[in-house]
Amino acid sequence: MTKDHHIERESSAIARTGQPNTRETLANDLRALGVASGMTLLVHASLSALGWAAGGPVAVIQALMDILTPQGTLVMPAHSTGNSDPAGWSHPPVPEAWWPVIRAQSPAFDPAITPTRGVGRIAEAFRTWPGTVRSEHPQSSFSAWGRDAQHIISGHSLEFSLGETSPLARIYDRDGWVLLLGVGHDSNTSFHLSEYRAGLSPEQEAGAAVLEDGQRVWKQFRDIAWDDETFPEIGMDFEATGAVTVGKVGAGRAHLFRQRLAVDFAERWLRKRSERSPQRG
Repeated sequence: MTKDHHIERESSAIARTGQPNTRETLANDLRALGVASGMTLLVHASLSALGWAAGGPVAVIQALMDILTPQGTLVMPAHSTGNSDPAGWSHPPVPEAWWPVIRAQSPAFDPAITPTRGVGRIAEAFRTWPGTVRSEHPQSSFSAWGRDAQHIISGHSLEFSLGETSPLARIYDRDGWVLLLGVGHDSNTSFHLSEYRAGLSPEQEAGAAVLEDGQRVWKQFRDIAWDDETFPEIGMDFEATGAVTVGKVGAGRAHLFRQRLAVDFAERWLRKRSERSPQRG
């Protein structure tokens, strides 16, 4: 991001903010929404959507931790989608002649140093927060802090990365919550778990640079072809059930709901859509 772009974005946040957000005001807004001590909480967030905050992403993370306390568990995506097969890149694509070089030379995933991509400034700041641990998947990892953090991130297998071995499934097991903080259901990663459970998505080959026995290798593995284009529609129908609390946090719109309800609803939604779709011969 250029300096001018950063200044423009911060100026826009200031213009949309009546009073500056602080650690305390953000915590008050989150409590009013329903975030509570001891929760297991998966957060997807956009800092810019919240308006200007004193302390930026640090204030948001501190506010969440103040409420959850170490007896709760805070989870955020730590995806590193750049560590993937360039043949599938479209945002942006790269020349085909580059593909062999990328596969051969991209650094192996290291949970301590590999940065996040596309999940926002709050999630990237949380990745390096003292006491935060990160799962081992080279593309679809999650970071976690608090009482059950180690359990949430452990056992994240290479194949079927957002399925039954993922932190999403461990949050489901604990009847955890999801907070969409200034983002919509297009960012609701938990709906991907529903895709696996519905069993309707085709499998495909994926690839990433990983460490095996201390050596960097390019590893092929199986996953499904995700389809998040329906997520906003699923989210709208899910909200119509009354299971989602919607409110303001800072200048942004926030959604809070039980993850288990959302995953189960989306699985049913996907199955019903499949039943309505005409069969192809």
